[in-house]
Amino acid sequence: MGSWQAGPSELPLPTAALDLWRVDLSAAGDELLTSLTTRERERAAGILSPQERVHWARSRGALRALLGRYLQAEPDSLELSLGAQGKPRLAGAEGSRGLHFNLSHSDGLALYAFTACGPVGVDVQRMREQSRGTGTDRVALAARIFGARAAARLQTLPCEAREREFLRLWTRHEAALKQHGLGLGSGSRVAPAEAPWLVELDVGERAYAAVACARAPAQLRLWDWIA
Repeated sequence: MGSWQAGPSELPLPTAALDLWRVDLSAAGDELLTSLTTRERERAAGILSPQERVHWARSRGALRALLGRYLQAEPDSLELSLGAQGKPRLAGAEGSRGLHFNLSHSDGLALYAFTACGPVGVDVQRMREQSRGTGTDRVALAARIFGARAAARLQTLPCEAREREFLRLWTRHEAALKQHGLGLGSGSRVAPAEAPWLVELDVGERAYAAVACARAPAQLRLWDWIA
């Protein structure tokens, strides 16, 4: 796997490529918000945490900006809809262009995937300081989501190592679910191994990420958004 590089402003997407973009939402500018629809602004306004509200709005603005680059369209002209499990997708005239995408963000770090290789899912999680040494029962949650074997392995690890391993498993599982157009709330038990192609990503210290795709890309490109 290559290293992250500064992303260009104009970027054609090769047919068999998978592009990943890493975005620091804390550094991204509010000019991204100008492309948001009224509905997106209303959704952002409903988020109680001021920081999370800003991060969500910027993450959606960055999505529109990146889609605009690939489709050579104005970001505010793009029509987005949600699937049954809340996965965003292109609608209208652009919906038939064959561009698949997904996004995830955690504590100011956003990750986006774009490909023509078929449905894609991506997940990123940052390890937060408040999660260390808390009473959160990761083992019980792992048993419910990942199965007894994974839970037993977590039980043997010290607290911080347990949190790291839990987040690694979580991002793999969530990426696989999202690739299938599902979510943890759907009641599905799609396992990461069932994803046709899935890899873990190095997105920085104390952060974990994975991407799953309908088929293996011939080229994986890693881009950083430069604000």
